[in-house]
Amino acid sequence: MLDHVSITVSDFAAAERFYDAVMKALDVVKVGRSDRWLGYGERADAQYPDRVYIAIYKGERPDEATSRHWCFKAKSRSEVDAFWRAGIAAGGTDDGPPGLRHYHAAYYGAFLRDPDGNKVEAVCHRAE
Repeated sequence: MLDHVSITVSDFAAAERFYDAVMKALDVVKVGRSDRWLGYGERADAQYPDRVYIAIYKGERPDEATSRHWCFKAKSRSEVDAFWRAGIAAGGTDDGPPGLRHYHAAYYGAFLRDPDGNKVEAVCHRAE
C-alpha cells in the first residue's frame, strides 16, 4: 500500500542515532545521507515495484498528533524486542513495551517515541 514515507525531525543528530539503531534492529539498510536527509530501505523502480522507503528530513519540530505513527514490519518477535531495546538505548522513549496486543491473537508490537516525539512501532504478525 505504501511506496515511501517522510518523517520530519528537528534534532537531526539525535534522529540519526535513533533511526540507525532501530532500522539496524529490523535489518533495514541505510541507503543515503546528507546534511538534511536520511534514507532507509530501498526505493521502488520498474524492476522492484514492491520496495518501500523511508526518509527522515531535518525541519521544524513536528506537531503533536496523538493518532499519527509509523509502524515497521518485523520478521520475528525477537526483532520487535531488538527494535524496542535499540530505540531506548539510542535516545527514544518507551510508548509501550514489546508484547501481545489486542488487534489479533498473534499481534506482537512495541511502541517508541523518537527524540522529537514522533510515534514509531514495530510489529510481528506471526504466531510463535
